[in-house]
Amino acid sequence: MPDRFTHHLPSAYEAIERLQKQFDEYQRLAFPERGANFFALELNGEAGELANLEKKAWKGKRIDAAEFADEAADVLIALLNYCNARCVNLARAAEEKMIRIDDNRVKENQDGREME
Repeated sequence: MPDRFTHHLPSAYEAIERLQKQFDEYQRLAFPERGANFFALELNGEAGELANLEKKAWKGKRIDAAEFADEAADVLIALLNYCNARCVNLARAAEEKMIRIDDNRVKENQDGREME
């Protein structure tokens, strides 16, 4: 049974789908064809760079907000390219996953357990 938070689930997944299609078109026109393995490695590399910035910030180093934004953008771009190469509809996958997450959250709260 949904609760008062369920109606706050994201609903603008069509924007992700449109964006993903635009990335696919641009990638196909402007760059050589690359497989999903290339984009998986790129995604992990970019996520690692973002994590490294967070580690530096955690240790007290001042990091300009633009650096976080730049690395986060790299992660998003690599993720969209990976999903296109793997024929993953990211919008649908994210929507389905959020529904499962919310269903589990509601069930755990109804069972009196804490959320993980």
